[in-house]
Formats: sequence, structure tokens, C-alpha cells
Amino acid sequence: MLNEHFPAPNLIGQFRQFGEFGPAYKIVTAIRPTEDNDWLLLVKVFETGEEVEYRYSHIKNDPEAH
Repeated sequence: MLNEHFPAPNLIGQFRQFGEFGPAYKIVTAIRPTEDNDWLLLVKVFETGEEVEYRYSHIKNDPEAH
């Protein structure tokens, strides 16, 4: 993985939620940069236990989960 070049390593391990009222997720790791200067990260959704790829540009706009 190329996560050593990820611009915001402090996000790894944080709990956020999809939008203001969406389900909570944990940021697991950075996966890879994308061609459009973004990053794909692996997140774990708590409601389903599912692990999915999610863009860094979206994560930056999601609120921290409480």
C-alpha cells in the first residue's frame, strides 16, 4: 500500500458518519491515490460490518461520529 504518502494520516482510525445523519464508519487505511488527485480509503461501516472504498474528498466533508 502507498499510505506513507497519504496527505492526512491522522484520519486513520477516526470514526465519522456519512453526511449529517448517515451511518457511522471507521477509517481503516489509505488504499491508493486516484488519477484525479484524490485517494481511496478503506472504511468499515458499523451498521453492516461491510468494508468499502471511500474517497478522501468525501471523508473530509463528513462529520466526526459521536
